[in-house]
Amino acid sequence: SAPPPRVYPQHGRRRASAPTMATVSAAPSYLPLALIDKCVGSRIWVIMKGDKEIVGTLRGFDDYVNMVVDDVREYSFTAQGKKVTHLESILLNGNNITMMVPGGDPDENDSNGKAAAK
Repeated sequence: SAPPPRVYPQHGRRRASAPTMATVSAAPSYLPLALIDKCVGSRIWVIMKGDKEIVGTLRGFDDYVNMVVDDVREYSFTAQGKKVTHLESILLNGNNITMMVPGGDPDENDSNGKAAAK
């Protein structure tokens, strides 16, 4: 006969079986969240949708890749040129992140990056 249904205390309901899911800590190092986790506490260059780029120290993130970044330089690119704003801390919405470069900086990569194109 079939095993008894499992009880999940956090939900208070019964299910026939529970799917086995990998956690970030058990995931191989090439998965995206594991790579981002390795960047916590170090400098990161975040290219956003639109014409903004963020450089700062990654303090934390969640499963949606919302990020808290400290010691921030925000680069805005307009027809008038590049504008740099310094901020103590910022919370980035993961939906607006296009690309992340661990240890990167647009000022160091002007000849290759988006900063040079604008």
